[in-house]
Amino acid sequence: MIVLGTASQVPTHARSHNGYVLRFDDEGILFDPGEGAQRQLLLAGLAVSAITRVCITHFHGDHCLGLPGIIQRMSLDGVPHDVPIHYPSGGSAFFKRLRRASIFLDRAPIVPRPVKRDVTKGGLQMRRLNHPVETYGYRLAEPDGRRMVPELLAKYGITGPAVGLLQREGGPLLDLVSEPRPGQIVAFVMDTGLCDAAVELAADADLLVIESTFLDDERELAEYAGHLTAAQAGRIATAAGVRKLVLTHFSQRYPDSSVFGEEASKHFGGEIVVANELDRIPLPARRVPTARDIRRPG
Repeated sequence: MIVLGTASQVPTHARSHNGYVLRFDDEGILFDPGEGAQRQLLLAGLAVSAITRVCITHFHGDHCLGLPGIIQRMSLDGVPHDVPIHYPSGGSAFFKRLRRASIFLDRAPIVPRPVKRDVTKGGLQMRRLNHPVETYGYRLAEPDGRRMVPELLAKYGITGPAVGLLQREGGPLLDLVSEPRPGQIVAFVMDTGLCDAAVELAADADLLVIESTFLDDERELAEYAGHLTAAQAGRIATAAGVRKLVLTHFSQRYPDSSVFGEEASKHFGGEIVVANELDRIPLPARRVPTARDIRRPG
C-alpha cells in the first residue's frame, strides 16, 4: 500500500490530506482521495492509469476533494479501462458535483457504484460505520487457493504443461502435490466511532488501515465527532485478530505522530505502522496454513 496523505480535516506542513493506493492482486485501488491526491500520486511515482477502482468512505472534504483532479487526469491520459467508483448513495449529489467540477474534455471511463446498504460483491465487502454522515468501510478478501509444492510434484512425476492442467482442472491429485495458500485480507476503516462493523470488517485482516484521529485523553471529543482514538484503534485490531495495524488520519493538534503508535501498542501486541506521507507499506507475508486450512486427501 502507498500512503498519499495522513491528515484529518486540516492538513499541515508535514501531512497532506487523505489518500491511499492499495495494490491487491491485479487491482490498484485508490481510497479516499483528499485534496492534492493527484500531486501526491506524482510524488509517489504512480500514474493514474494504475488505478482500477476508487473507494470513497464518505463525502467530508478531506476524503473526496481530490476526486475531480483524479478524474480529469484520467481523461487527459486516456485511461482505457473502466474505473468503478464506490461511494455512499446518500452522497450522490456530491459525487455528481465532483464528477464534473470544472470544464474539461470528459473521456474518463468512470462507472458509478453507489453503495446503498451493507453488501458483499465478489471479494469486496462494504459495511456502514458510525459517523455523523453516511460512511462505509471496505474489506477486500482474496480467495483461498493452493500452492504447488515442487518436491511433491517431482515425487509424482508431474512436470511441464501437466502442472498448469492440474491447477486448472483440480481433482484428488491436486491435494497430494499442493498445500493450502490462505487468501489475504485488507480492511480500510476510516471516519467512525466505535462500532461492531469496524471489528467485523477487520476480522482476521492481514492489514488494517484505520483512522486514529485523537489520543485517549480526547476520547470524549472523539466520541462526539464520530472518530477513534489510537487506543480504540488498537483495541479493535486486537478484538479482530489483525496481523498488521496501520494508523492514520491524525488531527493537526498532534505534530508528533509517534504518540499514536505508543498509545495503540498498549492495546495491540502485533505490528504497528504509524503512516507517513509516501510510505510504501507491504502486506505481511502470507500466514502459514493452520490445521483448519488443510484439506487432507481422502
